[in-house]
Amino acid sequence: QVQLVESGGGLVQPGGSLRLSCAASGFTFSSYASSWHRQNPGKERELVAVITPSGGRTDYADSVKGRFTISRDNARNTVYLQLNSLKPEDTAVYYCYAGSYYNTRYNPDSAMNYRGKGTLVTVSS
Repeated sequence: QVQLVESGGGLVQPGGSLRLSCAASGFTFSSYASSWHRQNPGKERELVAVITPSGGRTDYADSVKGRFTISRDNARNTVYLQLNSLKPEDTAVYYCYAGSYYNTRYNPDSAMNYRGKGTLVTVSS
């Protein structure tokens, strides 16, 4: 059974940090690109970061460049998102995806992607 399970969300003060994890199972994780998207109620879902299967290339939304870092450990079938210098506007549910680089980056609703159920990040004082 294919699964992506996110963890690590929570409540953090502005300026704080969190590390999100996404554990994959049921498919050959190392063959898939992976991405994080986020969505806040009332706002459109947006790409946060994407990483190639080998981890050799990463791309970020302008709003998180220099603050967030995506990485992966294929031996552990896990992709991570390090969130630093958090701002209230980073508050959202963060979703993990796995699929082709194009689909995980530009077409998250593709039926060819796998997606987790999300983890909530709340940035508030």
